[in-house]
Amino acid sequence: MSTTRPYSPGDRGPEPGGASGTPADAVPAGGAPDSGGRVRRLSFDGQSGVVPLARDFTRQALYDWGWLPAATADQRAAAEDVLLVVSELVTNACLHAEGPDHLAITCDKKVIRLEVTDRGTGQPAPRTPHRAGRPGGHGMFIVQRLCLDWGVVRAPDVAGKTVWAELGTPS
Repeated sequence: MSTTRPYSPGDRGPEPGGASGTPADAVPAGGAPDSGGRVRRLSFDGQSGVVPLARDFTRQALYDWGWLPAATADQRAAAEDVLLVVSELVTNACLHAEGPDHLAITCDKKVIRLEVTDRGTGQPAPRTPHRAGRPGGHGMFIVQRLCLDWGVVRAPDVAGKTVWAELGTPS
């Protein structure tokens, strides 16, 4: 798992049009699908209750893309993993980075990529050593355990970062 590479191995880099690390003002106010129907963006500008908003937005994308309703236990678990990772990334932005600016979700046949952009300067990292019995500090450990890979993208001369995570699509 990576906290330094901006993209996972073999990734083609940022999507044309800026799905990775676009500034908040380039994100539509609502969550509209892009032309391919496999990209969703949500701006948190002026929103409250951003964690449940992000989960509901992601859940709707999973319904639109056929992940839900799940036909098997494995498919249901994959969808729940995506929702949990979204919750953890958005919560971390709330706790450590003045709140999230936007959420981008992209999905192809093999990978779903979640990106949460914020204005924070910190570097997310799993706490080491991980102490399962202690409250708090489990967010990035959960992300690391559930995801194929994750990392941070920082744009030059722009405050903040995009924390991304990739999960495999259900079979």
